[in-house]
Amino acid sequence: MEVRKKHLNGNQIKLIAIIAMTIDHLTWVFFPGTQAVWYVFALHIIGRLTAPIMWFFIAEGCHYTHNIRKYAARLFVFAILSHFAYNFAFGIPFLPFSNGSFFNQTGVMWSLAWAVVLIAIFRNEKIPQWAKYLSIPILCLITFPSDWSCIAMMCPFFLYQHRGNFKKQAIDFVVWTLMYAIVYFFFLDKLYGVLQLFTFLTIPILAQYNGERGRRVPGTKWLFYIYYPAHLVIIGILRIVLHGNISIIF
Repeated sequence: MEVRKKHLNGNQIKLIAIIAMTIDHLTWVFFPGTQAVWYVFALHIIGRLTAPIMWFFIAEGCHYTHNIRKYAARLFVFAILSHFAYNFAFGIPFLPFSNGSFFNQTGVMWSLAWAVVLIAIFRNEKIPQWAKYLSIPILCLITFPSDWSCIAMMCPFFLYQHRGNFKKQAIDFVVWTLMYAIVYFFFLDKLYGVLQLFTFLTIPILAQYNGERGRRVPGTKWLFYIYYPAHLVIIGILRIVLHGNISIIF
């Protein structure tokens, strides 16, 4: 039986995520709030490709890293930087919960950093099982206020557990994204909840991942870290120029 060749390396898929994220965030700036206008909704659909790709490569990063502690520390540094960039971009107070909301109080990097911590906990054979399972609800509470909430921690964790079995990983995407969509649909914003279902479009893209990082270009490793907070600062400047110092996301 002929095995179909997979055509996308890690850098190429990450570039797709960057482009999709930029389109999505620019759409929030130029068309604030969740809108039912077809072309605005279509632009946000493109943006749904980003989060699952981030989750997938957090799991990959945990597999390939030589030092998971340094990997987590690096993510936490950028999570702190990204907190100010994310909140500035969308007009969210820097002090969490000061606007009376428990959602979207910081960027997704916060949850991704804790995903690495959770993976490291379960990899550590010295930690008893009861402590490992107790860490899950504790870390879910810690990551709950971020963009994509604790979903952005739990999905990478399961993707790591199911690494090497893309069918199970595809189910992970469906289960965790569906959970997030249901919460938003019934309790926060129906249209935004429906929008999250389009994250499933990422599955055929990731199915083309060939397991290779791609061509080694100097600075590429740091590009994917730096771009996230850097582009958010630009988004924040555009927000103030176009709308003044108001919130544009919810």
